[in-house]
Amino acid sequence: MARHGALDVGAMQEAAKELVGHYDFSAFRATKCQGKNPVKTLTRFDVVAEKDRIMATIQSRSFLHHQVRIMMGTLKRVGEGKWTREDVIKIRDSKQRHLSGPTAPAYGLYLTGVSYD
Repeated sequence: MARHGALDVGAMQEAAKELVGHYDFSAFRATKCQGKNPVKTLTRFDVVAEKDRIMATIQSRSFLHHQVRIMMGTLKRVGEGKWTREDVIKIRDSKQRHLSGPTAPAYGLYLTGVSYD
């Protein structure tokens, strides 16, 4: 079990795997999101502990408003032991925003790159 402070990073990584793929991410979009289509394809979602931080690498062609922040707030609850990987699957499949975790603060979240084919 990989722990980083109070968070179980291994559990967070296992739950993050359940968000990789082609899904309706309505449960992870801001209520004021203006995106026309909540279906997105995540091609990568890795969560690892590095020194004094937890690093998440998430790749997709596009994201919904606050999608990454809400997914991270949800995974934090997994890391705290409040939710499980199975809970994340249920939240994802529910398409209900009120069931997912809180929107993580923007502080500490960084866009590190944009690439085009």
